[in-house]
Amino acid sequence: MASPGRVGDVYGAEMRGYSGFADSSGRGSYAPDEVLSVSDGTLDYFLHAAAGSPRVASVIPFGYIGQTYGRYSIRFRYDSMPGYKIAFLLWPVSDNWNEGEIDWPEGGLDGPLYGGSAVKGSLAIGAMKFDPPERIFTPTGPGDWHVATTEWTPGKVQWLFDGRLIDQTTLPSGVPDTPMRWTLQAETSDRANGTYPAAGTSGHLQIDWAVQYAYAP
Repeated sequence: MASPGRVGDVYGAEMRGYSGFADSSGRGSYAPDEVLSVSDGTLDYFLHAAAGSPRVASVIPFGYIGQTYGRYSIRFRYDSMPGYKIAFLLWPVSDNWNEGEIDWPEGGLDGPLYGGSAVKGSLAIGAMKFDPPERIFTPTGPGDWHVATTEWTPGKVQWLFDGRLIDQTTLPSGVPDTPMRWTLQAETSDRANGTYPAAGTSGHLQIDWAVQYAYAP
């Protein structure tokens, strides 16, 4: 159990996550002490606006050190919140985006979710490319509990939803191969792909459990 403002004290700084700066779109503010709480073992993100700014949060459940390859599963649900999105991703420990990234699930909290793997090295020769080129959309919606799984192995990433294989990468040489940390972001939608959250838009994203396995060849 942890009331708002107490998650970091009870569960550690990584579970409090980012704080005090803008989210990826630049429109929301990371404010974990206003957003995060834990009740009956469930992590709750209360996404809402305060003082004219959407309040969001990003949790690093297994710390910043990361690992290379692995299996990542999460059980989650969310309310319909147009203008807010989730981005559950594997991000380079080095913070060098050219090493790639792996997204699943990502998308607005009022529609389908998608996954994809950023092709390592592609940023250095132009815009970041993703594999598959057409990112995978999963027909889901607010309200129900679902389990999303990422399996990241040498030369391949696979995405599963409620135990069913959704898709996988097609370019083995483009799969990331350096340490990455699992980051569970709830933020505002980017300007190109979503609307700004209305001042009265609020709701909850809940995480029942999240588990990370190391890769064993």
